[in-house]
Amino acid sequence: MSGSEDGERPRAAMILAAGRGERMRPLTDRLPKPLLEVRGQTLIERHVERLVRAGIERLVINLAWLGSMIQDRLGDGSRYGARIAYSVEEPRALETAGGIFRALALLGERPFAVVNGDVFTDYPFERLRLGAAHDAHLVLVANPPQHPRGDFGLAAGLAVAESARLHTFSGIAAYRAAFFAGCTDGVFPLKPLLLRSMAAGRCSAELYAGSWEDVGTPQRLEALNGGALR
Repeated sequence: MSGSEDGERPRAAMILAAGRGERMRPLTDRLPKPLLEVRGQTLIERHVERLVRAGIERLVINLAWLGSMIQDRLGDGSRYGARIAYSVEEPRALETAGGIFRALALLGERPFAVVNGDVFTDYPFERLRLGAAHDAHLVLVANPPQHPRGDFGLAAGLAVAESARLHTFSGIAAYRAAFFAGCTDGVFPLKPLLLRSMAAGRCSAELYAGSWEDVGTPQRLEALNGGALR
């Protein structure tokens, strides 16, 4: 299945914003990574606005490193047409899966979208879908120079762990709460859960050919602010 075919549209979304941003230091010593600006707009505000335009107004943002700055900037989301709730991770960030799991009560039982707070993309969130037979749907992209080996393959609309051709996971996805079955609150990564879902044939995927950048280093941020997005 692709994001443009049949399936249920997410009605809520989580923006992952709790990370320390070590590779972005010293920029992130005093500013959380999602508040870095690309072309005059913070990364996280761009996500909020694009999600709202796609009809996803109920948002959850997880907070850890300098999280109060994000909350002060976005507030309750009303000025963007959104309703923002915050999931606080203390005393440390819970990694991707741990952070999403803690926020499940805020996201609800219906499928929800997740997007990394540190990517810059024109992906149209209105096309994101999750089919009834799946508990996760990943948006994959072409491998960037900094990640040439990729992450997962794509076979007949499903994400697969092994393939002759691997693509990069964009950090954009849709999930059901069932994807996290058996988990308990704490620090844990996403990949083992993705591999479990793939082994069961329950993880669909699409390959997105539009613009996408992982704003992972000061050099990439500078390139985005000085030139055209590839």
